[in-house]
This record gives sequence, C-alpha cells and structure tokens, in this order.
Amino acid sequence: QVQLVESGGGLVQAGGSLRLSCAASGRTISMYNIGWFRQAPGTERQFVAAISWNGGSTAYADSVKGRFTISRDNAKNTVYLQMNTLKPEDAAVYYCAGDSARWTWRLGYGDYDYWGQGTQVIVSS
Repeated sequence: QVQLVESGGGLVQAGGSLRLSCAASGRTISMYNIGWFRQAPGTERQFVAAISWNGGSTAYADSVKGRFTISRDNAKNTVYLQMNTLKPEDAAVYYCAGDSARWTWRLGYGDYDYWGQGTQVIVSS
C-alpha cells in the first residue's frame, strides 16, 4: 500500500503563498487520484482540491478557486498544492489522501483510502 507524507506547511502572512507537497512511497502515486483536505480546530475535515491520477481532471472547493492550484508530477511521485493569496480562514492542518479507485472521480472524505499525517498551515492577519 502507499504511504503519503505531506510537507511545506508553516507560518505565512495573509496574502502570502505556500506550496504543499504530498510525496508517495511504497507504490507509485500514479495509481491514485489524490485529494487535499483540511481541518481547523473544532471543525470537520473539508475538501480543498483533487486531481485525477493522470492530471487530466481537477476540482476545487469554492472557497479556494482562483487562489489554489493542484498539480502532480508522477515521475517524482509527488502531488502539489500551490496556495496563493492566503487568508486567515485558510489556516488548518492540510492532509493529502489517495483514492485507489482511480477510474472513478470522487471527492468525498470517505472515498479516500490512504491518508498522510498532515501539515500545519498558519496564516497571520
């Protein structure tokens, strides 16, 4: 099975940018559709963005459209989330997740089989 490890989180001022990475090991990341989710304290984990196994399809939550970009480099076994124009409400722990049913296109939290440990994003106002 695949192991996913997020990195790139940190502290940034409002209006700034961060790029998160989701690196896979154990199996090639091209076998999975990958999603990014986030969870702030006291809230449920919410969908942020997703990319299909070959990069042909992407999806975004309305709250991040136009500011975040998901991409992947299967040769590097990595998926990225470029986050621009960050807002205080973007602060959360960000998780990447893999859906092994790559021939379907699913965006639900429960649809993803494998999860990373998360990376913290803090946005100061």
